[in-house]
Amino acid sequence: MKNKGLVAVLAAGTFWGTMGFFARSLYSAGFGPLEVAQTRITTGLILVGLYILLFNRSQFKVKLKDIWCFLGTGIVSLLLFSVCYFSALNYTSLAVAAILLYTAPFFVMIMSLVLFKEKMNGKKVLALILAFSGCVLVSGVGGDEKFSWIGILLGLGSGFFYALYSIFGRYAINRGYGAWTMTFYTFLFCSIGCAFLCDWQVIGASVQADSSVLLWVLGLGFVTAFLPYVLYSTGLENMESSKASILASVEPVVSALFGVFVFHETMTLLGVLGILMVLGAIVVLNVKRK
Repeated sequence: MKNKGLVAVLAAGTFWGTMGFFARSLYSAGFGPLEVAQTRITTGLILVGLYILLFNRSQFKVKLKDIWCFLGTGIVSLLLFSVCYFSALNYTSLAVAAILLYTAPFFVMIMSLVLFKEKMNGKKVLALILAFSGCVLVSGVGGDEKFSWIGILLGLGSGFFYALYSIFGRYAINRGYGAWTMTFYTFLFCSIGCAFLCDWQVIGASVQADSSVLLWVLGLGFVTAFLPYVLYSTGLENMESSKASILASVEPVVSALFGVFVFHETMTLLGVLGILMVLGAIVVLNVKRK
């Protein structure tokens, strides 16, 4: 069960790391960040809904008193994280925004310590330091990045709200809900909220101009929403929230490798060191005491 959670979270981080590959194609087709977010989550919602409808309809059942858990994962976490993150890009660089997003494991560790009485130990602290430092190096922070306090606050907000998925998700799991139920209602509430923020005319015009955009939207929803959120939620069922959040830091590593091998971007020596540090964090978390 423990290895199942490990593999599930690492796979989730890997799939999340491919989002830039799909997003770049949609940006070139005229989509904005919120349009990408809306189509990604809505497509994921449809796919998860179809799976539950065909194979296990009991997963649709939730108690009214537990709805707040899914409002938390969908609105408070996924939607607000997206708004903060994409807004931060207007004030700071992509690298700085990405690093501020990956303050999430710090928030998860602190909140899990207080709310769920998870144990704090040396392995977790070391792994957290390695993972965050590795993300910094992979993202290439330093040099001519834009800086503003508004951008910093929005970036930290994105990390905080991103972290809340693990927290609200833990509450849902403790109430007996599985990965499919949690993912479906997370997407449902996030999709409803994001529908008021995105520009539907932009989406419609892009699809009319090039029908292949629909294939990119489907790929985006399947690879970066449907698969990773189900996998991450499955991982939360089998490990502590703080550990899962650290393991998911493999995402920027995968994103950087996609940049090198797909978009022929250059990888610096510090970037390679950063990848090794993130991988080191994964090893540290899974080394068993004799």
